[in-house]
Amino acid sequence: MPDKDSPTTAGAASRSSPLSLLWTSVGYGLMVVVAIALLVLICRQGETLQAPSDPNFTALRGNVAEAPNVLLRVLIALTAVIVVGLILAKCFAYVGQPPVIGEVIAGILLGPSLLGPQASALILPTSLAPFLGVISQLGVILYMFTVGLSLQGERLKHRARAAVAISHASIVVPFLLGALLALNLYPKLSNSEVPFTSFALFMGVAMSITAFPVLARILTDRGMMHTELGILAVSCAATDDVTAWCLLAFVVAVAKSRPDQGVVVAAATVAYIGVMLLMIRPLLRRVISRWESEHLSRGAVAFVFIALLLSALVTEAIGIHAIFGAFLLGAVIPAGSAVARILSRQLESVVTVLLLPSFFAFTGMRTRIDLLSGLDQWLICGLIILVATAGKFGGTVVAARLTGLDWRSTMALGTLMNTRGLMELIVLNIGLDLQVISPTLFAMMVIMALTTTMITAPVLRWLIPEPTFEAEC
Repeated sequence: MPDKDSPTTAGAASRSSPLSLLWTSVGYGLMVVVAIALLVLICRQGETLQAPSDPNFTALRGNVAEAPNVLLRVLIALTAVIVVGLILAKCFAYVGQPPVIGEVIAGILLGPSLLGPQASALILPTSLAPFLGVISQLGVILYMFTVGLSLQGERLKHRARAAVAISHASIVVPFLLGALLALNLYPKLSNSEVPFTSFALFMGVAMSITAFPVLARILTDRGMMHTELGILAVSCAATDDVTAWCLLAFVVAVAKSRPDQGVVVAAATVAYIGVMLLMIRPLLRRVISRWESEHLSRGAVAFVFIALLLSALVTEAIGIHAIFGAFLLGAVIPAGSAVARILSRQLESVVTVLLLPSFFAFTGMRTRIDLLSGLDQWLICGLIILVATAGKFGGTVVAARLTGLDWRSTMALGTLMNTRGLMELIVLNIGLDLQVISPTLFAMMVIMALTTTMITAPVLRWLIPEPTFEAEC
């Protein structure tokens, strides 16, 4: 019996392969022809049948028909904002500006402010606002979760006294100045349906914001993250964020509730913060300590996301924004844990590259710079920028000097704390959703956020031309 691998057997297989291929082709062709013929007969028979009419099915079919058009437009809008944002981010990075500036301006450029309503509708039609709004809210919730994850609690402990004193001074001064400015802005840019107290409280919070992520990015780009000044700035910004978001939670509670309910909502907010800090944080420490490998299981990731959604759901149900719950959950997860490191790394690109552009597009659709007509309104916009800068810079400088910092470090810290960026836009969108601020004031505040963020990097380069690394910690 010849071996199956012998030359004789191989030659026979090669000689028989054309015939086998022929029969295979014929069989395949017959199968296709028979299948088509049977399908035609089935369809002809089916056309003679009559199905009952169902109005619910007709309505559902209409909704399904509209879905592809909406999805197509959303994909076009996101693609346009991402591409333009990347281009502008590169351009602004070339002149030493943080990439977020280019991404925000991309949304404004594609909106009605510069293109006009008709041209903008080709990319960002107003019909997309609800869909982009939902995507942007999801992106902001995940973004605030990552901001909470990045808080370095250990660093705060080492510089708690100085960080708390400086950050609270940098909140109190601009908060009071913002409330004082509200006396001038309320009769001009608000309406009778908005209580002055809600308007003044929101203006105070909006003036008090510091963009912790943008500040950290500027320090990293400058090589100052691990210097004494850099660590103090990050500590102050983190403390500022926690305090400002607590204030925002209170303001939202007041704005969304009747006066008799405001105290209840504020008390529920304080109680929830206490539960998260005193009960949930120790529980999470014990649970997360079991996941110290560099690979999280699917169950571990699901556990964290369920906790994230529940925390956001609770704060939304209380009467404050869902993003506060997301931020709070991220803050109570240990910053040095494997969970914090892995989730921050995995979420960063998806959130910043894919989801946040929807927020920039949504913000661009709502930013109507063309509403600022006349010299008077532009002077008001300039006054807002001046008050915001003076309050944040002045409060930081005075407190920093009292804690013993030298003048150059003090002024550099004041410049860094004046950075607002994306955090300010999140707060402003909340105010616009609550109808506490008008579209015109919203546009002015967006311009203020961009201006105060853009002046940070060049002023810092002027104050500290060469970062000093002698005082590293």
